[in-house]
Amino acid sequence: MESMVVFYACDDLTETTAFYRDLLGLPVWLDQPGCRIFDTGYGYLGFVERERTVEAYQCISFNLKDRAAVDAQYQRLKDVLSCTQPQLHQRFPVYSFFVKDPNGYTVEFQKITQP
Repeated sequence: MESMVVFYACDDLTETTAFYRDLLGLPVWLDQPGCRIFDTGYGYLGFVERERTVEAYQCISFNLKDRAAVDAQYQRLKDVLSCTQPQLHQRFPVYSFFVKDPNGYTVEFQKITQP
């Protein structure tokens, strides 16, 4: 694992950016339509604009070196945890799979693939 991102849903990406970038001074690490990731200096904080009204959402995402590392992590975990299949997602340029931790939090193992 190279780094991590914790994702939260947001209602307004512009307002969220005004707070985290403009007020708190966090630089934008990655900007995609509907998603913005800020660099805290010690990890990343991501916000995804809601497509619909949903309960509060949190996702702990571990950034891996490449797609092969995502696949290797999947092979290691698939027999001991309930995992989704690794896939390239349509909404964002990300190759990943998901599991739930013992507390019910969503955990993602991903490689962000630049468009």
